[in-house]
Amino acid sequence: MPELRRVRVNGVELNVALAGSGPAVLLLHGFPHTWELWTDVMADLSDRYRVIAPDLRGFGASSRAASGYDAGTLATDAEALLTALGASSAAVVGIDAGTAPAVLLALRRPDLVRRLVVMEALLGSLPGAEDVLSAGQPWWFGFHSAAPDLAETVLEGHEAAYVDWFLRTGTLGDGVRPGVRDAFIRAYTGRQALSCAFSYYRALPESAVQLERAVTTARLTAPTMALGARPVGAALERQLRPFTDDLIGHVIEDCGHIIPLHRPRALLALLRPFLAAGDGGAA
Repeated sequence: MPELRRVRVNGVELNVALAGSGPAVLLLHGFPHTWELWTDVMADLSDRYRVIAPDLRGFGASSRAASGYDAGTLATDAEALLTALGASSAAVVGIDAGTAPAVLLALRRPDLVRRLVVMEALLGSLPGAEDVLSAGQPWWFGFHSAAPDLAETVLEGHEAAYVDWFLRTGTLGDGVRPGVRDAFIRAYTGRQALSCAFSYYRALPESAVQLERAVTTARLTAPTMALGARPVGAALERQLRPFTDDLIGHVIEDCGHIIPLHRPRALLALLRPFLAAGDGGAA
């Protein structure tokens, strides 16, 4: 089992899972996940890497922050976490809500991010995702960011059913292991937990502006891998291509949105050789 540690960074306390030793690999989860999204990935990579998997601010057992759910602040949290843990460089892996912070961190700190892996997310309004968004954003984006407290009021007391819907849909109906499912439900139960999670969605317009500004003044120079499944497919790769120097993309077949839990072996078959090519980075 990973070691769990509380690390104070950027005005919040992050709950962080740590495993292994070697070059640092930072894993950033999405919604409705916690660090436990990466359980299989951590177990596999910890033989060669120092794997760092925080609960993002406001999520899981990390501080219920009143603000700071925009991608820029989440990127600053990640940067401060690496500094606090003494990592002079890291491969950064993000999915869903963790993708935009990972990208911003790599744009801001090319000296810190030696490799970048992002999956199953769209980067604001950057071009390339028009086919995925042809029918509009997914329904829950509007629901989560609607009138203040509306989603929390509707969902309080029904969190398990709601989280289960995302876990089933994100694995094409297969679902996830009971222990992981229970951990996610605990993490998203209660009005405050829901409010923090939905604050990420409410900050999406600000995050989109941050991304648009960042790509006008910087390029991604770290070797980058974009991974898609259902529903994002190759859209994230297309969004990244105009401002990324070294980009490869893969779409994992017969795989739902929650790649690390639905098809961990397929993910690791791509992830391990990509990370190994950058092992010369310092831990």
